[in-house]
Amino acid sequence: MKIAVVGLGGVGGYFGGKVALKYAGSAEHRVVFIARGSHLAAIRKGGLLLKTVEGEFRVIPGLATDDPAAAGPCDLVLVCVKEYALEEAAAEIAPLLHAETVVLPLLNGVDIAERLRAILPRGVVLSGCVYISAFIEAPGVVHQVGGTCQLFFGPDDGRAEAFRPLEALLKDAGIKAELTDRIGVHLWTKYLFVSPMAGVTSLLAKPFGAVMADEKGKAMVRGLMEEIGRLAQAGGIALPGDSVETALVKVARFPYETKSSMQLDYEKGRRTEVDLFIGYAVRAGRALGIPVPLHEELYAALKK
Repeated sequence: MKIAVVGLGGVGGYFGGKVALKYAGSAEHRVVFIARGSHLAAIRKGGLLLKTVEGEFRVIPGLATDDPAAAGPCDLVLVCVKEYALEEAAAEIAPLLHAETVVLPLLNGVDIAERLRAILPRGVVLSGCVYISAFIEAPGVVHQVGGTCQLFFGPDDGRAEAFRPLEALLKDAGIKAELTDRIGVHLWTKYLFVSPMAGVTSLLAKPFGAVMADEKGKAMVRGLMEEIGRLAQAGGIALPGDSVETALVKVARFPYETKSSMQLDYEKGRRTEVDLFIGYAVRAGRALGIPVPLHEELYAALKK
């Protein structure tokens, strides 16, 4: 099997790195890294240094390139770019695809697979969801510092069994992969937790602990979560009845000074995923006829 990893940031570096480490030199599997700039140059020179809570590993892919055409058609493509680069990346990866290529995006968001299907000329697009904290520490170095490193994936139509060999491949690489016939529930459960915290920490310029200690901040988080729960229900996603309470408990377990990745980008004046998180709820609310006033207000404030 030929496997391509598109985007070697924290997510792609960790999951793609684990796959490449396992199958390095394998006659059965070949792993290709698609990256850019100084990160690519460093990987070409000395491989990818993957620093994890389990230890450090030097990963040498079968090929590292910025040209998908040089890789040729692959059997599995892990898409690990930032959401705001999704359409650009999708438009460039056609040379990686044949009719049965499995495309597995590992981005935040609940509509990523749908957006990819609208662009890609061929291939089978699944949905994926990961829980990890990792980042590019330096060119050629990816550092995983936290998260469960779980990876949930599956087809949106629930017909999951055909992808059991892919689950085995990922598990054999030491990845906590789980094939599911209810991937929508996993996507929306993560969205319900991540999006409100990303938005409120960015708006208030406060870490998790300070937001939850602030009566107004905590009420805003709860309200945003409840709005997302109503959107999920309207979209046919049956989230557990205690999803909001479970998410709030999860937030409380984070260290007081934890900042969301969107907050860090917002503070540094970088491009953020506000449209992926808050903007999506606004658009979905209008499409479904579900009022989301807190998201409307938050989106307007963050887009100023």
